[in-house]
Amino acid sequence: MLIVQKYGGSSLADSEMIKNVADRIAYSHSKGSQVVVTVSAMGDSTDGLLKIASEVSSLPDPRELDVLLSTGELQSCALVSMALQSLGKNAISLSGAQAGILTDSSYGKAKISSLDLGRIKDELNNGNIVVVAGFQGITSEYDVTTLGRGASDLTAVALAAGLNADRCEIYTDVDGIYTADPRLVPEAKKLKEIDFEEMLELASYGAKMNPRSIELGMVYGVPIMVASSFEDKEGTLIHEVKKMSGNVGEIRNRVSGIATEKGVVKITLCGVEDKPGIAASLFAPLAEADISVDVIVQNASDLGKTDLTFTVKNADLDRSLIKVEEVANEIGSDRIDTMVGLAKVSIVGTGMQDSPGYASKMFSALADTGVNIEMITTSEIRITCIIDENHLSEAARVLHDVFEMVKAD
Repeated sequence: MLIVQKYGGSSLADSEMIKNVADRIAYSHSKGSQVVVTVSAMGDSTDGLLKIASEVSSLPDPRELDVLLSTGELQSCALVSMALQSLGKNAISLSGAQAGILTDSSYGKAKISSLDLGRIKDELNNGNIVVVAGFQGITSEYDVTTLGRGASDLTAVALAAGLNADRCEIYTDVDGIYTADPRLVPEAKKLKEIDFEEMLELASYGAKMNPRSIELGMVYGVPIMVASSFEDKEGTLIHEVKKMSGNVGEIRNRVSGIATEKGVVKITLCGVEDKPGIAASLFAPLAEADISVDVIVQNASDLGKTDLTFTVKNADLDRSLIKVEEVANEIGSDRIDTMVGLAKVSIVGTGMQDSPGYASKMFSALADTGVNIEMITTSEIRITCIIDENHLSEAARVLHDVFEMVKAD
């Protein structure tokens, strides 16, 4: 059996925690499994590196920043390997480059282009536990890249897919996926299992997992177990819906979870000319700058003019405004408005589009609680409302109650 495990930064915050992680890995290996481990940087060390970078440069070069940030994971994988060796296990640490993780050159948000896993396979065949630095790779020009914050999950799932592993285990500071953020909704219930599509929506809209890792797991059929690295508790299995258990029937609560996310900003271009090509003129430069746009709303035309509103993450506000201001005059906008301090609250569940009433129930519950809805967006399995960040906890609790998530299967 081949297992890929991932341990997050909170699981590796100090030497004692690293020893505990090594004990877990050694136990899995002693049961006869081949083990590949992916690790994040220790504790908050990535934040520390970012702080140092900002002190020496107001605008660090993206390439150099990736070289710097990649060192955090290198420390972790070397230390975990040392701890395993002290337990009598044969272990070797590999950087993303040594592990054969090839990427494009989008520094800070690089995409995996291919895997060359010959070195890992050789080490496994030699009886080694292989510890790989997560979050990083290398370009065809041998430049170091990082995959984006939280992307050690992605590294683990990619390796599991490439190695055809029997399972991928993500160990973190939470013991599974919950029906809502337990910090906002104390009554939230841990799910035993969840479908890839539902988890992808939850991850994209605030749940504590990298959405790209879920997407990759879905594409390549890699079952993902999310569990705590601090407690021996059953976690949550993310896998294909056809493999899921449970009672068969059409009459059921189709909401699987409540997703929340803070740090949302609304940008509105007022008085935009209502003609073909305007939206492309605005959003193409944002895409080229690698800025992800979420909710988009265009008002009805009035005398050939309209307002165009969209949301971005707060971290992308300054860069977004630079691009928006560059094209505002070209598309006839007479004013740019911004609203900060917003958040997203979503209900997620397969089959809602075929069952009327979920949207009205959500909107009524928020209205009864005095929560104003700024914007609305939907997918086949999700309904999202943009609201004031100060009301996020209250909104999550009332929706969790209204949709009876405590009774979730």
